[in-house]
Amino acid sequence: MKPVSTIVVVVFALVALVHLMRIIQSWEVLVNGVSIPMWTSVVGAVIAGGLAILIWREAQR
Repeated sequence: MKPVSTIVVVVFALVALVHLMRIIQSWEVLVNGVSIPMWTSVVGAVIAGGLAILIWREAQR
């Protein structure tokens, strides 16, 4: 696997992990005083995790 692919997979996996930690730990996120709903982390974890898996599988070929 190329180094750039490895870096991208790690970054996406870390983003997905942080989203999952937010869901598990019930971390509150405020942006300009507005609370961000928890479902956005579910969507973010699915998208980031999916991209990490897709890029990893593509790089394995």
